[in-house]
Amino acid sequence: MAAILHALQQQLDNLPSQERRIAEVIIESPSDVPGMTINRLAELSGTSAATVTRFCKSFHFKGFPDLKMKLAAELSQTPNETAYQDIVAGNSLSKIVEAIEANHLASIADTTRLLDLGRLEQTVQLLCQARRIDLYGVATSSIVTQDFYQKLVRIGKSCTAFSDSHMQITSASSLGAGDVAVAVSYSGETPETIDALTCAKQAGASTISLTSYGSNTLAETADIPLFTSSLEEGMRRGDMASRIALLHVIDILFTGMVSADFDQFIPKLEQSYHNVQSYRFHHTGGA
Repeated sequence: MAAILHALQQQLDNLPSQERRIAEVIIESPSDVPGMTINRLAELSGTSAATVTRFCKSFHFKGFPDLKMKLAAELSQTPNETAYQDIVAGNSLSKIVEAIEANHLASIADTTRLLDLGRLEQTVQLLCQARRIDLYGVATSSIVTQDFYQKLVRIGKSCTAFSDSHMQITSASSLGAGDVAVAVSYSGETPETIDALTCAKQAGASTISLTSYGSNTLAETADIPLFTSSLEEGMRRGDMASRIALLHVIDILFTGMVSADFDQFIPKLEQSYHNVQSYRFHHTGGA
């Protein structure tokens, strides 16, 4: 199932009655939607054009044309032959290797189709210009923020990454205009992460969220919401494919930053690499 349809299906029971009817029409006949007018979808769902527009905004589309374009793009893709695979008892190592490879490749491909280039460009620009960057995430998401922290430090950006909820709020409180806060939560509903990003926004910082695709509190809080695939299900995987999807977006942002401000960041990246090599050589006695 396409990520957009999957997100609609997941959120169905939580939607207001009119928006739910719109979602049901889309889920029932997704291939018809790209050819519809907004008035036709409103008619089929027994709603209004204004309700359709509101529905689109709830799922972070710029409007109905944006929904149609992205849904058409997803539907045109060749579906993954293998669905995400959960951990099962007694699997041979060869099958486990194949399953993990398939899960990670599917997660990256599904996430790539969801990326909004306009939002990515905005995010890269904000991060390049940021006076200071705060990174918030707990549990598995903290691993993702730590990865981004190590990348940003290497190019000389002033940043911090906190998994402790009290330190997140403490740091967010000291942000201001010209600063950027990035919050990572696959569910988009982690209370500590939502609180930290809300605090950073109130302090005047620009805010960015990275969550699974769909309507969630963290994405609604952020100035710029970024999304990964929401297709991974199953409680036994340990958030493997979802972590890969989050790291995929982080790698895109970092590469975009370095490419956009190449002359500033590359010398710092090279210098940090050479310094680490030099001191490592010194302490090992040249061995």
